[in-house]
Amino acid sequence: MTTAISPTRFADFVATFPRRLFVGGQWVDAQGGATSGVDNPATGELLAAVADAAPADGARALAAAVAAQPSWRRTAPRRRSEILRRAYELVLAREDDLALLMTLEMGKPVAEARGEVRYAAEFLRWFSEEAVRIDGGYATVPDGAKRALVVAAPVGPCVLITPWNFPLAMGARKIGPAIAAGCTMVLKPAPQTPLSSLALAAILAEAGLPPGVLNVVPTTRAGEVIEPMLRSGQVRKLSFTGSTAVGKILLQQCGSAVIRTSMELGGNAPFIVFDDADLDVAVDGAMQAKMRNMGEACTGANRFFVHEKVADEFGSRLAERMAALRVGPGWEDGADVGPLIDAPSRDKVDRLVRDALGRGATALTGAQLPSGTGYFYPPTVLTQVSGDSAMWGTEIFGPVAAIRTFTDADDVVALANDTPWGLVGYVFTRDLDRAFNVSEDLEVGMVGLNAGIVSDPATPFGGVKESGLGREGGRVGIDEFLEYKLISMPIRRG
Repeated sequence: MTTAISPTRFADFVATFPRRLFVGGQWVDAQGGATSGVDNPATGELLAAVADAAPADGARALAAAVAAQPSWRRTAPRRRSEILRRAYELVLAREDDLALLMTLEMGKPVAEARGEVRYAAEFLRWFSEEAVRIDGGYATVPDGAKRALVVAAPVGPCVLITPWNFPLAMGARKIGPAIAAGCTMVLKPAPQTPLSSLALAAILAEAGLPPGVLNVVPTTRAGEVIEPMLRSGQVRKLSFTGSTAVGKILLQQCGSAVIRTSMELGGNAPFIVFDDADLDVAVDGAMQAKMRNMGEACTGANRFFVHEKVADEFGSRLAERMAALRVGPGWEDGADVGPLIDAPSRDKVDRLVRDALGRGATALTGAQLPSGTGYFYPPTVLTQVSGDSAMWGTEIFGPVAAIRTFTDADDVVALANDTPWGLVGYVFTRDLDRAFNVSEDLEVGMVGLNAGIVSDPATPFGGVKESGLGREGGRVGIDEFLEYKLISMPIRRG
């Protein structure tokens, strides 16, 4: 399949992918045959009906994962590595199909979706290599009377919850290290975008993943399905990517059973441009940090702080670039910006823009809600955005760049840190001392220094404060799925 596929054939194309639950290695219906609709955000029309899991289906999936855990944890690391490597190769071989599927259910342009397919595949390759690098340690304790042997072991059955904005990559980022560590899983994808997750499950099964190791339960009743699992006493790990509000609820539920958690939650990323910045680099970085995924990214630049000496030039150049982007269905040639995920998301962005304009902001481009079908919103640049505007304290999750000016470095760092979130920040300057001082002073888990993209499978991803707990990716990513056991041995001489 290619991007030239006709809209009238979308249903036929989607029908080639799984739409049922994946439990114990089998494709099965949800209890009572329940289904939920997946819409095409570019048209608002029904794309597919997907099995809609009930609490009993979640219990079945967890039982399958628990049953598979003893044998899977004893599987040789090399075998786990080879399964992930085969899956990596299969994902790349089906890049076009997976990209179009993602475009249809999520909205991003096919070119960007292809990038996500490759990004997802890299997590599978990275953790295929990490699977055979798991180690421990051996030491003599200080008094010399004992030897300490430290071994790493899989934490056990996991619940993985992924968001709709990166439906393939977020699944791979969680599934990859769980497989590498020897953990079994129940994956609950977002109800807006379950098709990419189900397609990935089919690929992993084809790559040789044993039945029960990965189970996938799409559902529109997340609370009813997930909470009984977390309170069952059988889940040992929860990995969640989503909103801070939902993450706090899940943390409370995990607390009752002392479940290990990793959370990648909301963000409110500052994007700081100093007066000595290379504006070509800064504008390029802004386009990446703001417009990736139509702005629907937790790493998206949310608050632009631009030094007053360069603010006019930066704003006009950014607005020129944003205005030149072509908005349209992601499968059309030349489309740069697809729709937002649904009507409530688009309406939220529009409300935030209206609020900012009402408080004195100026629109350099965009800011007009379009008519017609689909959930489109134009790339928008606002200047003179007031600090009391709703968007300044809210994750915009849309193609809107909100700009304020500053003059003092200490003041801008304080303003950047004046938020409960701390996922990522962006800093643009050619002053080496300033670059490191500001990067170190920002209360975030990641910094893009003269760069608009920070994510890479080989590096740790995660935030501080209310942006989350733990890290995904990099060498530390697999540690989230491992426990370290001490074997202490007295040594007697003579």
